[in-house]
Amino acid sequence: MNLYFKIIGYVFLYIIILTFILTISHYFNLINKKWLDIIKIIIPSVSLLIGGYRLGYRSKCRGWLEGIKLALVIILIFLLVIVIFQLPFSLKNLLYYTIILFSSMLGSMIGISRKPKESNS
Repeated sequence: MNLYFKIIGYVFLYIIILTFILTISHYFNLINKKWLDIIKIIIPSVSLLIGGYRLGYRSKCRGWLEGIKLALVIILIFLLVIVIFQLPFSLKNLLYYTIILFSSMLGSMIGISRKPKESNS
């Protein structure tokens, strides 16, 4: 369980750092509005891909399941923010959460496949 908290902390740290860089780039007009909307979707996806990779690398088996668990925790946190701030829920959000789920699954599957095989000798 401690590993999940650590990975979730890394995911939110990646999101905060990349969002800060994006904000500064937009402030100085290095990125236009169209690219800003695209990058806002890419940042959490890449963050969860990296977090899923780290989780998959440290897990023993079933990387896809570990990725689903990580994504569901993150999605629950995002849904909690939507409920607390009374933001509208739309079909676009459902697509966004599906992208997050698949990027986390992909990251953990890549992480577990990159793990060195244990020898029984």
